[in-house]
Amino acid sequence: MRHNKSGRKLGRVSEHRRALFRNQLKSLIAHERIITTLPKAKELRPIAERVVTLGRRTDSVHARRLAARWLDDRDLVHRLFTEIGPRFVSRPGGYTRIVKLGPRRGDGAELAILEFVDFKLSGSKAKATGESKKDSKKERKKKAPAAAKAEASGPAPK
Repeated sequence: MRHNKSGRKLGRVSEHRRALFRNQLKSLIAHERIITTLPKAKELRPIAERVVTLGRRTDSVHARRLAARWLDDRDLVHRLFTEIGPRFVSRPGGYTRIVKLGPRRGDGAELAILEFVDFKLSGSKAKATGESKKDSKKERKKKAPAAAKAEASGPAPK
């Protein structure tokens, strides 16, 4: 029986689990948003919160070395301490959010987005109007013949 045993094993041995979390944490720091399964997101969240808390201490070499245990890439450590950490200086914890996406198509695993709370989608990805790919393709096809007709007729008369 697993009385008072915290943490999920996720079907992996401890070294594999740690490597998984390190890779996901690196992706989270690099992209500020990852899509993974819900149990993995729930296990990664406390690790990410701890590392971001280290990133808030910008003048500490010790904090950089502790963060480097999880992020073995110097560029990611630099990004954590120069971009991500200073954004959360005034926030007392709760730097990440988990958004449930629903079941994965292949195996039905519950998917989730793990992202920083101040994450904003950039330009073309910001179409949160519910427009699907098929709808946008249909719109492009409708616009394409109209644009071709306008070009074929030549310059507009004055």
